[in-house]
Amino acid sequence: MTDTNQPANDKYSLRSVGRALDVLVALGRDNAKGMTVAEIAEAIGVSKSTAFSLLQTLIAHGFVADSRIGGSRQYRLGTVLIHLGDQAASNIAISQTAMPVLHQLMEATGMTARLAILDEGYAVAIARVDAPGIFKLAPSLGRRELPHCSAVGKSLLAHIPQERVATLLSRIGLPRRTDRTITEPAKLIEDLALIAWRGYSVDDEEDNIGVLCVGAAIYERGGEAIAALSVTTLKLERGDIELAKLGATVRAHADRISQMIGGPTHAALKQGGGSR
Repeated sequence: MTDTNQPANDKYSLRSVGRALDVLVALGRDNAKGMTVAEIAEAIGVSKSTAFSLLQTLIAHGFVADSRIGGSRQYRLGTVLIHLGDQAASNIAISQTAMPVLHQLMEATGMTARLAILDEGYAVAIARVDAPGIFKLAPSLGRRELPHCSAVGKSLLAHIPQERVATLLSRIGLPRRTDRTITEPAKLIEDLALIAWRGYSVDDEEDNIGVLCVGAAIYERGGEAIAALSVTTLKLERGDIELAKLGATVRAHADRISQMIGGPTHAALKQGGGSR
């Protein structure tokens, strides 16, 4: 389970980025009528020229919009923030919806249960319920994991178009994590087709030796896979695991969340021809 994030540290923070964020916060407090350059400069404690430069950068990326009102130019929050806010709200909403089911899945299997989404092609866990015991097998929330060798990642890849999978993998690659990691594109596509058909994925020591994960996708109203559930355990502690039975259990809990957010079950999606 690969971590590609760097820890936050004040010594690495950029003053210009901090000031740009200060601009957004200032505009957020008074976005109805907008603010002038002078008002923004005063609000964040910089010169007008610095405030103007920050605004032009934010406008170029869609975070700020400007318009001329009377004899002055007014600045407001841009539409990009609407999309980001909607995405953040969606992640929070599905986490809250999924938490009771995560607890039920952990109790049903005795394994750590997680909820994850795709973020720029990587699998990122946004909620987790740890199994009893002193060993914590799953990484911290928010860490990026390689999608081709994690159960949640493969569950999500299995339900997006193959051309998009190819684009993601051309950027991320297929790094070998263990001797069991799938590193050939053709074999991965074959595995993804099987996952889409049966409704669950297996990471059998593909990311970490001795660790087994089983995952299943969660579908929104239109049938798109927007998240995935998984369970994680040490193989040595479990002996012979009935993967089909465990997969069916994980899939059933994922289906429950899909139905809670208005989406189809895997069986209904498959019957309707919507599964890969």
